[in-house]
Amino acid sequence: MRYAAAEKLEIIRLVEQSSLSVRRTLAQLGIPRSTFYCWYDRYRSHDAEGLEDRTPAPRRVWNKLPTAVTQAVLDLALRESALSPRELAVSFVDQRRYFVSEASVYRLLKAHDLITSPAFILMKAADTFAHPTSAPNQLWQTDFTYLRVIGWGWFYLSTVLDDFSRYLRKPFLEIAEEDFDFQLKVNTYGPFFCTQAVVGGMAERGAGTIIFIARFGKPKRSRAVRGI
Repeated sequence: MRYAAAEKLEIIRLVEQSSLSVRRTLAQLGIPRSTFYCWYDRYRSHDAEGLEDRTPAPRRVWNKLPTAVTQAVLDLALRESALSPRELAVSFVDQRRYFVSEASVYRLLKAHDLITSPAFILMKAADTFAHPTSAPNQLWQTDFTYLRVIGWGWFYLSTVLDDFSRYLRKPFLEIAEEDFDFQLKVNTYGPFFCTQAVVGGMAERGAGTIIFIARFGKPKRSRAVRGI
């Protein structure tokens, strides 16, 4: 139940003039002691004006960027228009020592129409390849990303995958020599000659790392992969 300021003042005067204890008086009035003492503190500090209902101040959203930070991010984006949202977020943290996520920067730039929509080509995924592979080096998948390593700098990460990697679907005692040679060519020779093709450029630049990733199953199916 909400009380007007005049009603609160009247309750305070009743308690002050009552011959009963504060607890018994408030119990008869049905007023919690915590509520009464809150009113009483405001009354002693600000007189009757302190008993007026106060409009609660809007609470700050915990994950909302302050206005000053928002404007600083936009200023940085306008000055460094060539930087991506990820690079802008990292640069802002380095310069201002205030953390802003890549997603927040992207949403902010998009809201102010500072993100150019890429030209998408709509492609529907199929259940199978139109031209299934039958040997290595027929179909490759690749992907590039740009990431920052603290203390090192920015690097390109290139992922290359030969879609023909296969394992033998034969019992161990039925694997022939030509089957095993075939596994070596796919899983060991392939990565070796792939490395040989790109390591020359790495040597010229003086930098570069090659990482092989393989999914290991049962030992009889992963010996060729372990040969890498």
